[in-house]
Amino acid sequence: MSWRYGAAPPKKQRMTTEAAFLTHHLWRGTHAENLMKKLLAALLFCFCLVPMSHTQAAEKPKIVIYTSMYEDIIEAMTDVMREKFPNYDVQFFYGGTGTLQAKIAAERDTKKLGCDMLMLADPSYALELKADGLLHPYLSKEAKNLALEYDPEGYWYPVRMLNMVLAYNPEKSKKDDLPQSFKDFAGDPEVKGAISMPNPLTAGTALVAIAALKNVYGDRYFDLLAQNRVMIESGSVALTKLETGECREVMILEESVLKKREEEKSPLEVIYPTDGIIPVPSPIMTISNEWSAHGNAKICDEITDFFLSAEGQRYIVKGWMHSVLKNPPAIPYDSKPSTELLTNAMHVNWEKCLMERSDLRTRFEERVKRKIK
Repeated sequence: MSWRYGAAPPKKQRMTTEAAFLTHHLWRGTHAENLMKKLLAALLFCFCLVPMSHTQAAEKPKIVIYTSMYEDIIEAMTDVMREKFPNYDVQFFYGGTGTLQAKIAAERDTKKLGCDMLMLADPSYALELKADGLLHPYLSKEAKNLALEYDPEGYWYPVRMLNMVLAYNPEKSKKDDLPQSFKDFAGDPEVKGAISMPNPLTAGTALVAIAALKNVYGDRYFDLLAQNRVMIESGSVALTKLETGECREVMILEESVLKKREEEKSPLEVIYPTDGIIPVPSPIMTISNEWSAHGNAKICDEITDFFLSAEGQRYIVKGWMHSVLKNPPAIPYDSKPSTELLTNAMHVNWEKCLMERSDLRTRFEERVKRKIK
């Protein structure tokens, strides 16, 4: 039986047709819904991919290390941290020891520091932070291999040995014509106005040097520096003046000279003072979770172990600093073994240095800087 389009079909056929029509559209609707659901699910999955990756990156545990290491060394260390600790976001923040100490003093007022670890030059600062309850103790498995003193409770460890020495330019001066000791560096009138040293007000190693020299030669050492018209400036400026001949001799960290010799094939040479080098065992320490920026002290323990290990110390030596291990993995370029250097050294009483820190800076400001202006 047939029926014309537009006319009502017979009742039985009409019921069958309506049922087919309804069945068709119900199926089509269900199928469409299923397709829509699948499409929405796919879109939601794709949409979530980018936010999830950002979330994961944001949730990567973060460690901020305040350090006085040179910026190019920090850059190299950043690459090392990325390789050795891929699951952590380790960042370095550079500043002179004095500058970072002032930064931390301001942050302490907020009851939260901007860092998680410290690698500063002045060992006495570790004693201060420990006494004030800001440090996290950790008994490192690497401590037994250290050649230098460390905190027996694990609040700080030496991580690199810096040496304050003298330096000159053999293309501008004869070594024998220059002071061979720290004493003569300040007292020899032949080099008056042609000597330079770092600023103890901002550089931790310079403050340690002044503490050692005052301990050996007394307050008069400040006056001798002023009388000899010592220039107070950064190591980079001092080395440039050595190269040009504006300075004949400088008091400086050994690593600064070694770096220039290796990287630039500079003729500048180190003079190891006859009255002894001034060694500065720069500490590494972790801020307690209560005070730290990110509360990841356990991760800091891992980083401490790495820096104190033979592998970590190789990177220290590559930065022209001396290893703190009993069996160092290497010697800095063109230097001498630490054991040899330490046989003739001016050692510092760190507790006394801490007690006198403010006074030392004041005396240097008043008796040296102001008098040579």
